[in-house]
Amino acid sequence: MTIAKNVRDYLKNKPYLLEALEKGIVNLSELSRQIQTDLKTSNTIATKAALRRYVEELQKYKQKREEKVLQILKRSGIAVYDRKSVIITAKEIPNINGMKVDLPGKFLYLLDRSDLPERINTLIKHDNCTMIVINSPEELEATVGVVAFLTALLAKQNVNIVEFISCWTETIIVVEKKDSLKTYETLTNIIG
Repeated sequence: MTIAKNVRDYLKNKPYLLEALEKGIVNLSELSRQIQTDLKTSNTIATKAALRRYVEELQKYKQKREEKVLQILKRSGIAVYDRKSVIITAKEIPNINGMKVDLPGKFLYLLDRSDLPERINTLIKHDNCTMIVINSPEELEATVGVVAFLTALLAKQNVNIVEFISCWTETIIVVEKKDSLKTYETLTNIIG
């Protein structure tokens, strides 16, 4: 196996490091030394050269990927629905309005708070949530990186996503009420 292949394999499962490399904020000499140590190789020149070539590829690919994602999001719409609750139960709840997702051994429901049954055994319950729905063009489904872009964008704003559902042209993000304004402002700065 070549040093270049070893360097790529070393980096491919380190998402934070890859992001830093894409942004150009990593000391390549120091990282090259770290990679050499971890891969137990003594060829400094080949390791650093492989790292530089890989970083150039990452930066080009990131720029193209991000452009595609932003083009999709600029043609999207956004809607906000307040007074939502998320519950997860061990047993199915019959005759209930709202969104239901069957999971192995449990059921997730996204409901209006007014539709919550009075007596239910829940595994998890999140009251007072806001649901933000992004409606995008059909190309969304075939565009790599949209979900990663949105979740990273909100993570940078310290927003915890309670639930996230991506289904064809709809992206549903559920956050706690306290984060709803920050989430909406962050998303509308990107979405057309």
